[in-house]
Amino acid sequence: MAKDLTSREQDYSQWYNEIVTKADLAEHSSVRGCMVIKPYGYSIWEKMQAVLDKKFKDTGHSNAYFPLFIPKSFLSKEAAHVEGFAKECAVVTHYRLKVDPETGGVIVDPEAKLEEELIVRPTSETIIWNTYKGWIQSYRDLPILVNQWANVVRWEMRTRLFLRTAEFLWQEGHTAHATAEEAIAETEQMLEVYADFAENWMALPVVKGRKTPNERFAGALDTYCIEALMQDGKALQAGTSHFLGQNFAKAFDVKFTSKEGKLDHVWATSWGVSTRLMGALVMAHSDDDGLVLPPKLAPIQVVIVPIYKGDEEFDKISETANSIKKNLESKGISVKYDNRDTQRPGFKFAEWELKGVPVRIAIGARDLANQTVEVARRDTKEKAVYEMSNLELKVEQLLEDIQNNIYSKAKAFRDENITKVDSYDDFKRVLDEKPGFVAAHWDGTAETEQVIKDETKATIRCIPLNNSLEEGRCILTGKPSTQRVLFARAY
Repeated sequence: MAKDLTSREQDYSQWYNEIVTKADLAEHSSVRGCMVIKPYGYSIWEKMQAVLDKKFKDTGHSNAYFPLFIPKSFLSKEAAHVEGFAKECAVVTHYRLKVDPETGGVIVDPEAKLEEELIVRPTSETIIWNTYKGWIQSYRDLPILVNQWANVVRWEMRTRLFLRTAEFLWQEGHTAHATAEEAIAETEQMLEVYADFAENWMALPVVKGRKTPNERFAGALDTYCIEALMQDGKALQAGTSHFLGQNFAKAFDVKFTSKEGKLDHVWATSWGVSTRLMGALVMAHSDDDGLVLPPKLAPIQVVIVPIYKGDEEFDKISETANSIKKNLESKGISVKYDNRDTQRPGFKFAEWELKGVPVRIAIGARDLANQTVEVARRDTKEKAVYEMSNLELKVEQLLEDIQNNIYSKAKAFRDENITKVDSYDDFKRVLDEKPGFVAAHWDGTAETEQVIKDETKATIRCIPLNNSLEEGRCILTGKPSTQRVLFARAY
């Protein structure tokens, strides 16, 4: 199987697009800006969903579902929120089509105009808080800990598979609390859930931090985030958790009676990750031969390929291969026995390498005689001969080693590409010569942040939560600063 992938160094964007399409993750649809997630890609998303869903439920959350359509008047109730999404909203104005008697074509029926236009949800805060008004009267009704798995629409003009599409899949948590302290604790808890998932399942090291006011979610008082670094040195926001204060409760008049009998507005949070994580998975680990998948998220963790001549040899090898498959599956390992007779072993090796399967086992007649197999690991391309006895235990350990190695490699890359600078000239030079995170002093003003963004295309990705205090001077204005923030060019 000739992969013919563009190399990362030659054209990183093209390399990414080719992996996504050639590895059967997704493809562009006939609807502009939208994608089709193919079965192999969707199976990875399903594994992500399963892990995250359990984490949400383990922290007390339940799933629900809310309407796709939002009355336009709902968005108008929270000014900062609507301003943040106004340019991306798709609007439904009519509810019926008809056949044009003159042309025979299908047209919008002008008599079927909606009394109130509907917005296809870009996010669900408004429709959910309008609903919560009917659910909450007393402190006994709190907290509400709800998550929704859904699709959303944000009418992007420049799209890229998984990273930025007009429609995408995500989860959005929306919680209601009696106190600000409870809501803030929830916001911080969910940030930790996302960071744990990114690092221990995606093998993706992240920086936990806060967004600046300029970069906060529209309508939030505070936005926490996890930021990751891709192999081209660009940052990618991998998850956000928002403390919404009482903004949405006030907009939709959601009040509760406290234990003391006082009437007050509810405190809110929202948090979410999306299929953008699929893009992060591809860009953070893959190489010029295709996908490199962390074993914990790989739909197929082990592929077995027979090497044989004639039906008799094939039958003997298949008997052993199926036994190995059964033993591996008993350890909870997902296995594919590629017994297709339409492709040669070399084609299969290349195909499964492209698709990022962590471990490949090859079995031939000589292996049967020696009671051994050849084992190849996707992350390092190393091959070794394993004895068949207790093979499932050895492969189980190998998968763990691969998971850890992929994370360690990504973390080393991230750490090597965090550069401290103390002048604006050095800042601009590093952005061009050594892409990555740039740790620099900032005077804390939105004006300075905007000038830097306009002149360099770099944004403040976050103010790290573990920041140590350090006296310094803003790289642009020279004004005093007490800590460094992380800048980067980003997706």
